[in-house]
Amino acid sequence: MFDVIISGGGPTGMMLASELRLHNVDVLVLEKDAEPSLAVRSLGLHPRSIEVMDQRGLLERFLEQGKQYPGAAGRFAGIEPPRPIALNSAHDYILGIPQPVTDRLLAERAAELGTQIRRGAEVTAVEQDEDGVTVRLTDGELLRSHWLVACDGGRSLVRRLLQIGFPGEAAQTEWLLGEVEVTTPAEELTAVAEEVRKTHKGFGIGPAGGGLFRAVVPAAAVAEDRTVPPTLEEFTTQLRAYAGTDFGVHSPRSLTRFGDATRLAERYRLDRVFLAGDAAHIHPPLGGQGLNLGIQDAFNLGWKLAAEIKGWAPSGLLDSYFVERHPVAESVLTLTRAQSELISSEPGPQAVRRLLTDLMSVEGVSQFLAEKVTGIGIRYDFGEGPELLGRRLRDIPLGQGRLYELTRDGRGLLLDTTGELSMTGWTDRIHHLRLASGELDAPAILLRPDGHAAWIGEEQTDLIHHLPTWFGAPSSAASASPKANH
Repeated sequence: MFDVIISGGGPTGMMLASELRLHNVDVLVLEKDAEPSLAVRSLGLHPRSIEVMDQRGLLERFLEQGKQYPGAAGRFAGIEPPRPIALNSAHDYILGIPQPVTDRLLAERAAELGTQIRRGAEVTAVEQDEDGVTVRLTDGELLRSHWLVACDGGRSLVRRLLQIGFPGEAAQTEWLLGEVEVTTPAEELTAVAEEVRKTHKGFGIGPAGGGLFRAVVPAAAVAEDRTVPPTLEEFTTQLRAYAGTDFGVHSPRSLTRFGDATRLAERYRLDRVFLAGDAAHIHPPLGGQGLNLGIQDAFNLGWKLAAEIKGWAPSGLLDSYFVERHPVAESVLTLTRAQSELISSEPGPQAVRRLLTDLMSVEGVSQFLAEKVTGIGIRYDFGEGPELLGRRLRDIPLGQGRLYELTRDGRGLLLDTTGELSMTGWTDRIHHLRLASGELDAPAILLRPDGHAAWIGEEQTDLIHHLPTWFGAPSSAASASPKANH
């Protein structure tokens, strides 16, 4: 009997597994593909996801494999902001890194922490009762767990088996994506691509590393079954239709198709089963938000599910996953729908594009859009309070090290400049860090394990009132924990 089975071993599933293992939760990841996919469906991490990696001590691994693009976060539908955008983050850049590399790094981390991973194992049936969930695999094997999390993509079988509504719009447009070798000289290729993009924003081709080029081009029509990859002939035909040349593409490493279908699950939980990542929401890839949204889903759910399994979760904590993340997904769907319209070559969308281009010169407009796309502007509704309440606290230097260096183990953190506060009863779940005056722009801040500010104040009675909301009832044994303070 496992604590948690995760169906799907992509970035969302592996991030969730790592978060659960930080709390010694017994986790099994089931991935239907026998080998990791080489398809590059995502090209990078946004600042909020980069912060997540820093909070868990993974960032150096990613920086070694990726390339930083300062200022790239300010673009919306390919429109360059009229002035540089400064985000409220210590990581104000996009990290260019192909998805297969992200997948590998997260899988390695999950395995290091003790996650059991089975490849070539597909869930085909799900039954749940009061005590747990039973899943059946393709070969008929039955596995049992207390909880199941579906991270099995936009065509999630688990979601369909549970008949969870997935309303939205079917794909109206489709693109072909390939990683290929080319014979056209680089300078000529770049010149042709720049000319095509003046009228077709959905077209692009450029170096992908290792002698490969990544090309994306609109398809002739929406395929009946997008799980069937395009042929090289189909790919070259569309390149010639849009660019007048196929660039001599050959020897494809991967050819895939994707569309602009936009859907959002009606619920993220059905009893003992949760949805996360693309299983809960799909949208056009414009802005590169899909992978980032899934990683942040996992970061939100992981500590909450671990708290439930360990027995200290307060009432409603698991439900707060949907309450907090569903509106974020709704916002992302709005942004990607808008960007899909803005890259259209039709006169109406082009008129709106020109208008938005002018609006981005208005103070704050570009900033607002950049914070939306990158996730830096997310604020969960924790009620009335200071502006920081409900937001994540950016990394800051402290006397005992950087803030994010102190959040590696996935526990809560009380930053306290008053010297008067006590965490007795919660020291098994929250670190208490006493700071010198002036190190913080508030008397004290209580951070959840995901870095969001859950309380800001200075009075002990007020702190005690808010602690149970996120960290459950006090434990008499907790005060004796050897990890009580940094």
